[in-house]
Amino acid sequence: MEAFITPPPKIPFYLRPGIWLARKITGKDLLPPKLLAWYPKAAIGSGVLESLVANGKKDLDKRILKIVRIQASFAVSCPFCIDMNSHEYADCGLSKAELAVLQGRADIDKVGTFSIREKLAIEYAKCVSGTPLSFPRPLIDRLKEHFTERWISSFRSSKLLFLSGTSDNVRVFLRRFCSFTQ
Repeated sequence: MEAFITPPPKIPFYLRPGIWLARKITGKDLLPPKLLAWYPKAAIGSGVLESLVANGKKDLDKRILKIVRIQASFAVSCPFCIDMNSHEYADCGLSKAELAVLQGRADIDKVGTFSIREKLAIEYAKCVSGTPLSFPRPLIDRLKEHFTERWISSFRSSKLLFLSGTSDNVRVFLRRFCSFTQ
């Protein structure tokens, strides 16, 4: 994928540490932070948003977080997000068969390794990634049955926070980055 705009010739000095940190964390020279340098306030806001996202520390499950990020990326068909979020999927214990489910190439019921909570997280990530937003009452009831209120609130809070927040962030990057690409 190639951007149809180029980064500004001179990146503001106060954005350079964030771009360096993104490269260090991801191991990749990312184009979106450089493109956002055209509008530094958006770059700073995106950096703050990314730093607040749920990252699987403390009581948040890294595997479910990875599943949600990958599912949201595929749901919105964002190549950048797919690349970033499915990178090293096996490190979170995801198998190739499970990845195929998230890609929509396999039936979730034929891959018996997802827990009930993971299946709910996948379903919720799809709902949050859809347009228009739709949350069937039975799904909400099952979420309440299998997740604590803290988890459910963190679903929304770590990027506006965890499940739907993660999906929100994927959609934000989709709109920001893919709008500059062909």
